[in-house]
Amino acid sequence: MNVLIILAHPEPASFNAALAARGAAALRQAGHAVTISDLVAQDFDPRAGRHDFTGAADAARFHYQSEQAHAVRTGGFCDEIAREQARVMEADLLVFQFPLWWGGVPAILKGWIERVLAYGFAYADGLRYEKGVFRGRRAMVSMTTGGLPQRFGRGAAYGELEDQVLWQLQHLVLEYMGYTLERPFVAYGAPRVDADRRAAYLDEFASHLLEAAARPVDRGQGITDPLSHVPDSAITANR
Repeated sequence: MNVLIILAHPEPASFNAALAARGAAALRQAGHAVTISDLVAQDFDPRAGRHDFTGAADAARFHYQSEQAHAVRTGGFCDEIAREQARVMEADLLVFQFPLWWGGVPAILKGWIERVLAYGFAYADGLRYEKGVFRGRRAMVSMTTGGLPQRFGRGAAYGELEDQVLWQLQHLVLEYMGYTLERPFVAYGAPRVDADRRAAYLDEFASHLLEAAARPVDRGQGITDPLSHVPDSAITANR
């Protein structure tokens, strides 16, 4: 299986980086191919704009979806977006690895989602959820938190994990594109637990990833040319 880990943390020695490295090592030892896309190390730009593209559908007025569709048709994405999209296309299992900050993902990962998972590449009109572009592939969220487990749950300070904290990312991003979700992995209280617990988290994450990678994928269920399913009038109407 081809696995892509998107790492979003500014510190190379962070526990998030340790989780990504440990997971990748376990997967490679088991014979899987792994790419870690370290967004900060790559100096990935999270800002969307005309710099995303090498040309323009409309030089007078910037409409992001229309420009993304034009770039899909013409091969007109900038180098860093094209690189990340190629990695996504190769991946059978997509893993987001990040710290939970202000109840969500770090800005650099949000920018990656907006710029890389472009209209016409990762989704299009009518191609969502059970008809999604990446149907048949799998995806997983792995994150660290400052809060301990008792802070998460219905009525707790930070809310229930999957139905509230991760709902937008899992449902409106990953499932939206057709991915089948793996159970999220959470290293609760990563800055607060002792070294033994952090070591246990690393072992648990490696096992979690290996279990996910052992499950079948079926790329044949996906959509290879999303825009061919969408009339030009639908894209124009979105402006």
